[in-house]
Amino acid sequence: MQPPRFAAPGLVLVAILKTARCHDSFPGRPFTVNVLGAEQEALARHFAGKPQLQEICWDASSDARLAGTLAVLECAPWATYDGGDHTLVVGRVTTFSYREGDGLGYFCGRFVRLDAPVLGIEFLF
Repeated sequence: MQPPRFAAPGLVLVAILKTARCHDSFPGRPFTVNVLGAEQEALARHFAGKPQLQEICWDASSDARLAGTLAVLECAPWATYDGGDHTLVVGRVTTFSYREGDGLGYFCGRFVRLDAPVLGIEFLF
């Protein structure tokens, strides 16, 4: 059985709270989505405003890539929409990389481990 294929271009949607500090500089600019691995909860808490780390490790290849993430999607601006108290920013994926491992999710007020799927993330693109 062939893996599912998706129409090009691959798109990513992010929702940015209109009162967030980065809101006004975000739309219309390239952006990066870092998908955290299950072992990176302290990093997630740090960016959620509950600093637990003395230092953030960035990937040497880019100032927007965090080191050791499960996946990275670099995106070019594609569209922006009003979403009430958020702005919905859609980006066209220009670069995608990943590593094997379980993901980190947030559900019902707590972090959860997202087990790696049988087919793996590589079948998304």
